[in-house]
Amino acid sequence: MQRINIAERANWRAYAEEVGFDFHTFDGEPYWDETAYYQFSLQQIEEDLEAPTEELHQMVMDMVGDITRSEEMLTQLNIPRDYWSYVWNSWNSGEPHLYGRMDLVYDGTGPAKLLELNYDTPTSLFETGFFQWVWLEEQIRNGALPGRADQFNSLQDKIEQAFIQLELPTPFYFTSVRDNAEDRGTVNYLMDVAAQAGKNVRYIALEDIGVIGDAKDGSQQFVDLDGEPIRGLFKLYPWEFMVQEEFARAVTDGNTQMVEPAWKMLLSNKGILPLLWARYPDHPNLLPAFFETPNSEPMAAGWVRKPLFSREGANVDLITTGGEQISAAGPYADGRYIRQAFHALPKFRDEYRNADAYTMVGSWVVGDSAAGICIREDATLITKDSSRFLPHIILD
Repeated sequence: MQRINIAERANWRAYAEEVGFDFHTFDGEPYWDETAYYQFSLQQIEEDLEAPTEELHQMVMDMVGDITRSEEMLTQLNIPRDYWSYVWNSWNSGEPHLYGRMDLVYDGTGPAKLLELNYDTPTSLFETGFFQWVWLEEQIRNGALPGRADQFNSLQDKIEQAFIQLELPTPFYFTSVRDNAEDRGTVNYLMDVAAQAGKNVRYIALEDIGVIGDAKDGSQQFVDLDGEPIRGLFKLYPWEFMVQEEFARAVTDGNTQMVEPAWKMLLSNKGILPLLWARYPDHPNLLPAFFETPNSEPMAAGWVRKPLFSREGANVDLITTGGEQISAAGPYADGRYIRQAFHALPKFRDEYRNADAYTMVGSWVVGDSAAGICIREDATLITKDSSRFLPHIILD
């Protein structure tokens, strides 16, 4: 695993905006960064990333049914009691799922370590599945990369195949928060892929979804702006937010097929990490993890504190093995926490910025198969929403 400098393509910003990648820069700082790329060998990809991703995914899936039947585990995960039956039914009726992403620590030598699961609303799809693949093709065509260079990236093809196989209501709606450019870009990309798979797709902003019916008799239903029932909905909106909303009753009362399904709220929860560790102690791809309790000792060196529900590194606190304390601010400070053993992200040198770059690997799963990776860099040990996205290649 190497970090290698490369010249940017001359027209990439104009092309990015042409294809809808208008969140390539945040607040004047780059999100997409092609001043360098990461290089892997085929063995590193197949043995250290692809195979462990599929094994970890299967381990997680094997736990879902047990969690839905366990009051103790549902309580540990802070799933609202009113939704226990809904989650159980979602799993036991076989509601299909689409995709997820694991965040891994990997420095080029195995074993990769699982930091967390993003199995409900993972973003970086467009950048991974489309834009970094275009970068690879153009850099090969420009002579900046050898013709034999490849990429671990079957994400778009596998998502298209998944949409072909999914039995979805027609029309099938996609939603996100109206003013979130990254979420809208992700949803637009998924809609395009679904349309290529032959689905009849429509977009509706989350704020425009209506609810009709009587909350008292359990007949509520989501509707679009024309009052038409929404029978199928891909929502890029977290389950833990949805169950707190005023419209939450329409989720359980209505007959809208949700993607991702309700059982995914069990896996988009950092409480899955201590549950995994309890079932698979000393597994080479897991880090020790435990639920924090009111009687927990103050956090010591070599540990990380994470909220059960948190995104993009928000409200994460860590103390390195050397005693350095690092924290990220955020809006998730009022819930339960877990503690996970600290495992430092590998540190590379960003010569373009004359700064250190701490690197995390995101490993994608579509259905139940590994589908590619993405790379995020940050100047600190906590990967955040402002962390840069860099492309990668496979070269032996």
